[in-house]
Amino acid sequence: MTQLLIPRERQPGEARVAATPETVQRLAAKGLSFHVEAGAGLASGFSDADYASAGAAISEPGNGLWSEVDGLLCVQTPPAALLERLRSGALVAGMLSPYRALELVELLNRRQVSALALELLPRISRAQTMDVLSSQANIAGYKAVLLAAAALDRYVPMLMTAAGTIQPARALILGAGVAGLQALATARRLGAVVTVSDVRPAAREQVESLGGRFLAPPEQESAPGEQGGYAQAASEAFLAAQREQLAEQLAVADMVICTAQVPGRPAPRLISEAMLDRMRPGSVLVDLAVAQGGNSAATVPGETVLRKGVILIGADALPSSVPHHASALYARNLAALLEHLLGLAGESGGGDGEGRTLGLDLEDPIVAGCLFTHAGSCLRPDLVGVAETPVGARS
Repeated sequence: MTQLLIPRERQPGEARVAATPETVQRLAAKGLSFHVEAGAGLASGFSDADYASAGAAISEPGNGLWSEVDGLLCVQTPPAALLERLRSGALVAGMLSPYRALELVELLNRRQVSALALELLPRISRAQTMDVLSSQANIAGYKAVLLAAAALDRYVPMLMTAAGTIQPARALILGAGVAGLQALATARRLGAVVTVSDVRPAAREQVESLGGRFLAPPEQESAPGEQGGYAQAASEAFLAAQREQLAEQLAVADMVICTAQVPGRPAPRLISEAMLDRMRPGSVLVDLAVAQGGNSAATVPGETVLRKGVILIGADALPSSVPHHASALYARNLAALLEHLLGLAGESGGGDGEGRTLGLDLEDPIVAGCLFTHAGSCLRPDLVGVAETPVGARS
């Protein structure tokens, strides 16, 4: 029987967990066995007793299980010292930050560990239930608006009072991906007037369906599109034209939510220092792309900066600030992926009829998209800048 370990997350500030009692029970019914480190789910509202009732064994951290289990399900990459304990042939699945992660690749290849980097899951219809980036971005977009509203110096909705009418706040959202659309929906529910900017003209229909006003991108031959469900990088000429367009919007905005990101590359710088100078004192900007360099100048990861009366919030870990539901969605995404792997094992004859092994079929588009390392080789050398030869074989 395949044994999986759910560790307590070690990254500072990380309150999520990779499996919930719900998903443990769901996958245990399919033949998987779970060990949960004591306290792994407490920050997300799941007790050890909840996991035990779902069928998991509770273990104390550091009891040697890392070297015995067949797989590890995590949210963020565990410390190298713990990954070193994994046995050869073990499987790791989580958000492993694979871009330019050369040291991680070398460690995984040396240990002959297979790694599924969930950020690399292809955005195809078959993989929608596994899409952790979308589920977590949804939470980030929601929470970003709440942070902005809490810090704003005025009401968000229009109010009619005996003392006069309060006009609704104006929100500007940069990027109409999952986070941006959820930010739009949340801001509209609070009563704001919302404008959304995106480099893809096709985003107009989604924005307008949620009650937002779409700011059409500049007319440029080099306007970017998307590939595989992800936005592509724009040229500097296009970004310059977009910044000029956004300057007028920023001058009248009360709340600005920045969500524009390109996988594996620095976030596009959409707001300059000069543009920030035009924002009114008391307005709020929340930068969800701050960990990738930020869409706005002057934002700092994890910090709130007061700049000439404008509040700049570097929001780099918002899903972890809503840990219960973030964990529930993440765990369901991961459970859907594991069920897919169980199905592959059954198709290839690798199971025992009860789905107790996980199949890594390199011809399967979902596996091929996110299998980062396998059998001592890096399968995505393009992401880390290594040669095509296996990292483990390099001198």
